[in-house]
Amino acid sequence: MTKFSRRKFIITAGATAAGTLLAHGCTSGNNTTANNTPAANNAPAATSSPVVATNVSAADAPEVTTAKLGYIALTDSAPLIIAKEKGLFEKYGMKDVEVLKQASWPVTRDNLEIGSTGGGIDGAHILTPMPYFMTLGQTKTKQAIPMYILARLNTNGQAISIGNTYKDAKIGLEAKALKDAFSQAKASGKDELKVAITFPGGTHDLWMRYWLAANGINPDQEVSVIPVPPPQMVANMKTGNMEAFCVGEPWNAQLINQGAGYSALVTGELWKNHPEKALGMRADWVDKHPKAAKAILKAVMEAQQWCEKTENKEEMCQILSQAKWFKVPAADIIERAKGNIEYGDGRPALQASDLRMKFWADNASYPYKSHDLWFLTENIRWGNIPADTNTKELVDKVNREDLWRAAAQELGVPAAEIPTSPSRGVETFFDGVTFDPENPAAYLASLKIKKA
Repeated sequence: MTKFSRRKFIITAGATAAGTLLAHGCTSGNNTTANNTPAANNAPAATSSPVVATNVSAADAPEVTTAKLGYIALTDSAPLIIAKEKGLFEKYGMKDVEVLKQASWPVTRDNLEIGSTGGGIDGAHILTPMPYFMTLGQTKTKQAIPMYILARLNTNGQAISIGNTYKDAKIGLEAKALKDAFSQAKASGKDELKVAITFPGGTHDLWMRYWLAANGINPDQEVSVIPVPPPQMVANMKTGNMEAFCVGEPWNAQLINQGAGYSALVTGELWKNHPEKALGMRADWVDKHPKAAKAILKAVMEAQQWCEKTENKEEMCQILSQAKWFKVPAADIIERAKGNIEYGDGRPALQASDLRMKFWADNASYPYKSHDLWFLTENIRWGNIPADTNTKELVDKVNREDLWRAAAQELGVPAAEIPTSPSRGVETFFDGVTFDPENPAAYLASLKIKKA
C-alpha cells in the first residue's frame, strides 16, 4: 500500500470521533441517547411504527437482550438501522440492542477487538474481508479475534467516482484513456496521484484495484491507493486532494449533486450482483449467546426484506438521512436506492436499474462461501494475506451460512429463496475474466497485474 501524506488531507471531526468512540465505549450514534433524537437534531421525523413484539417462547428466548452493533454512514447499513427503527430487534426478544455510529472502518475493527465488555461493540455492518483479517490476527494488538459472518447485508450499490479534471477523458467502465490522462497529469507537475478507498483489502479497495488493473494501471506503482473514511471522500475530492475514489452511497451521489465530480461506473457494472457488506459478529459472543445471535440475525433479515420493497424506499431514505444516523440530505440517498443512477458526465441516466443496491432480491442476504473465497483470493493477489493461506478452511471457519439457513427457515422464507448450495458457481467480470471457486489458483494465475 503506497504511503501518503496525511497533512495534505482535510482534518475533519472524524479523527476526533475515532478517539472519542474508543475512549467512551462507542456512545456516538446511539439512537437511544436523549440528545440524539430527531427533534434534538432538527431532523425530519420519518414514520417508524414499531412492530408488535412476537411472543417468544421460553425455549427460544435469547440468553441476553443487549448487544452493541456498529455501522458506518453508508446506505448498505440500512438493515441494522431499520431493524432498530422498526422494532424488529424487540420483536425477536432483543429489546436492548444499540446501533452505534463508527467513525471509520479501523475504528469498527478496534471496537470489535475490545468487544462490548471493554467498551466496544459485539458486531457490525462491516466490509466482508474484515472478519477474515481479524480472525487472522490483523488487529490493533496483532491478536487473532475469531469472527463470524452471519449474513450478507447487500449486493451492488458502490461506485468509482472521478474528479471533474478528468471529465473530458470520458472515463467509464472501459478506461484505457485513464492511463494516458494520469500520465499527462504527472507530466504537468502532479507528482502523486491519489485514489481513495475506505480500508486496505476491503471491498472498495478490491473494486478500485480490479478496475485499474483491468484497464492496464498498476495500483501499486502508478497511483497511491489511500484509505479515507467514507464521510470525508467528497470534501477531499472538492479540494483536489484525490483523483478518484471508491465508496458506497450516498457519497457518490452527493459528489455529483455538489458538482464536484462524476461516477465512472457503479460496481454492479464491474461484477453484477457482487457481494458487498456483511453482518459480522465476534465468534465468542455468538457461541456464548446462540439464541440471541439468531434473534439478531432474524431481525436483520426481516429488515432486509423490508428495505428491498420499492414502496419502502422513500421512508428508508428519510430515516437514514436523519442527523442521528447519516446527517445527509435524503435527496443524496433516494435516487440510487431506487436504481436511478445519474453518472454526472452527460451519459444517459439509468432508471430503475437492476444494478441497484439489493438487500434481499437475488439471494442478496445469503452469505455465499464462494464469494468469500474470491475476496480471500484477491487479497492474496495484492499481498494482504499470505499466499499459502488455507482459504477453504478459513471460509468454513468464519462463514456461518448454516446459521442463516436456520434463521431463514424459522422466518418462513420460501424454499425458492434459500440457495441450495454455498457456491454461486463461476463468476464473470466486466473484462471477461472468470472466477471458478473450484479452482482459485487458475483465476490468480490468469491475472496479469498482481503481487502474488
